[in-house]
Amino acid sequence: MKILLITGSPHRQGTSAALSEQFIKGAMEAGHQVDRFDAAFKSIHPCIACDKCRTGEKECVFKDDMEELNPMLVSAEAVVFSSPIYYCTFSAQIKTVIDRFYANDEILHNAKKTVLLTTMADETPETAEGANAAFLGMAEYLDWEIAGILNAAGCGDTESLKKTDYLIKAYELG
Repeated sequence: MKILLITGSPHRQGTSAALSEQFIKGAMEAGHQVDRFDAAFKSIHPCIACDKCRTGEKECVFKDDMEELNPMLVSAEAVVFSSPIYYCTFSAQIKTVIDRFYANDEILHNAKKTVLLTTMADETPETAEGANAAFLGMAEYLDWEIAGILNAAGCGDTESLKKTDYLIKAYELG
């Protein structure tokens, strides 16, 4: 299976990066191909709903790193989102990428699988409800099959994450 993992953390060695690495390790050991796109380290302009991608031009007006992501997104059989929870939802970097899916909307409505990996310092499940709800709504809208949701609660740093079974769960999801 061809998997695209999109990360949204601005921390290269943070908790969501650790979850992502374990997911990738598990997926590759299972024989899958994994492409990784680290949104926080790319130049992605927010969608401005100009609808140029819906007119005769059929492409986004912004020439940025979405041009690198789009071919991977379209060809992926599964799309994984990995993000820290910021103010009860995923990071702005992930949200900006998802908003730009609009330019590929028609072609994305197909039988892809999808996974959400999140990390958060807070221990209450309600903290991830915003990210989970947005993810579930997007998956339903795109007709994507949800293969898993992993909310790593109580993991404000990698040391606390290592004391849990979340890294094993991410590996197994892969």
